[in-house]
Amino acid sequence: MTAAPAAARRPRRHDPGRRDRLVDTALDVIARDGVAAASHRAIARAADVPLGSLTYHFASLTDLLSAAFTRHVDTAASRFDERMRAAGSPAAALEALVEHLTGDLLGSSRDLVLTVELYVAAARNPALRAVTQDWMSRSRRSLERHLDPVTAREIDALVEGLVLHSALSTDPMDADGIRNALHRLAGPVR
Repeated sequence: MTAAPAAARRPRRHDPGRRDRLVDTALDVIARDGVAAASHRAIARAADVPLGSLTYHFASLTDLLSAAFTRHVDTAASRFDERMRAAGSPAAALEALVEHLTGDLLGSSRDLVLTVELYVAAARNPALRAVTQDWMSRSRRSLERHLDPVTAREIDALVEGLVLHSALSTDPMDADGIRNALHRLAGPVR
């Protein structure tokens, strides 16, 4: 009896950056279609990788979403911290915060959608709530370079509200309105 020929094996692709690509692709899928549509299959299809690649690199979809949102948070929090480090005074810090809001968070519809998607997903998923908690802690530490801890926390909460307001309102606050709200909350600063 003759042995059947062995099935041809697919060559393995050497793809050392695949995990990072999957994280970036997850963000793209979330920005385009929302967290609800960010399934293993949708992300694998968008990344043009076998479905098994996701489960090889991430134990669960939550792990992948956490990695993706953590990347989004790291980018935003780092930019914000750079702005706060460069500010020479509390007044300059509030102006840098206006620039951060209007430029970094609200200036990009993609980043705005990703932020709102993170908020919604974190409201339902404790693992993602850890990502938002880390972001809030990092923001407060950056603000505390120039403001007391209570004011930093209050301004951080205002920022979260302004992001949601801007995403949902047909008439969001402009830079002057944001500036006035920040100064009203922070009180007199120099």
